[in-house]
Amino acid sequence: MKNLLDLFTRYFALFVLIFGILAYLFPAPFLFLKPGMNWYFALTMFGIGAALELEDFKEILRTPRPVAIGVIAQFTIMPFGAFAVAKLLHLPDALLVGLVLTGAAPGAMASNVMSYIAKADTAYSVSLTTVSTLLCPVLTPGLTLFLAGARMDVSFLEMFSSVLFTVVVPLLLGLALKARYGVRLQPFLHFFPALSATFIIFVCTMVIALNRDSLAAMTGITLAACLLLNFFGMLSGYGIGALFHLGKRRARTLSIEVGMQNAGLGAVLALKHLGRESAIPAAIFVFVCIFTASMLAAVWQRLDPDQANGAAGALPPAADPAQR
Repeated sequence: MKNLLDLFTRYFALFVLIFGILAYLFPAPFLFLKPGMNWYFALTMFGIGAALELEDFKEILRTPRPVAIGVIAQFTIMPFGAFAVAKLLHLPDALLVGLVLTGAAPGAMASNVMSYIAKADTAYSVSLTTVSTLLCPVLTPGLTLFLAGARMDVSFLEMFSSVLFTVVVPLLLGLALKARYGVRLQPFLHFFPALSATFIIFVCTMVIALNRDSLAAMTGITLAACLLLNFFGMLSGYGIGALFHLGKRRARTLSIEVGMQNAGLGAVLALKHLGRESAIPAAIFVFVCIFTASMLAAVWQRLDPDQANGAAGALPPAADPAQR
């Protein structure tokens, strides 16, 4: 059972694609998922919290500089890059706001697994994802309001509340459960990543089913915007790692971490606060970032980075990636 769940978690991108296509072709059966939208995402974050190790948080305090560099890069490169791409392609206001919201989202949980496959620094990836997730209740709505508030009514307080109760609180509850029942929970930990992956699939398919008609008309321009943003994020992330001499492993990590956003959260927030059309960029970005990161990780897996360069200042090896 554990091997089967680990396989499902590692290749959940394939299931996102399969069910995304099904939701596009046959949207009606997937619309029943909408009432549980916030719960799906909360359970996703709970699963991530239960799978994290407290040691990851200690490493943030021991080596804060690389984490600070990565988080600052993520919350500047992606939202400002999203605004620039949207203006360059003359996206309608609803899509511009949706793309900016996607860029202002925290790191994606899938980036941790991708970093492991790419022979990057997995513990560093977990630290970046954790810190960006904890900061996102303020930064995600704040950056969206700053960059795109003039284009559409964006409520900071309402979005802050949504992120707090669908992201941070469940994440902390998962961590508390792990801290309290760690030993007794150990045999069941392999269920949590699979649980999170399952609910991410729910969110993606629901967004596609709700926006089926709009996607048919706007996929081309929105896909181009998402691809440009994703490539820009990956190239800039690697460049930041090289600029600050973080080593090849961490440069790989930053490339993946910055280029992959928690677009599932962006889709949930857009649907709740902005409207269906604004959720389209997030829905497409889920597919884009997962598959470009998968291809990049497959290439890097065959090109082992210089051990001496990658080890400089590195965090200790991460735990089993299936528990990420």
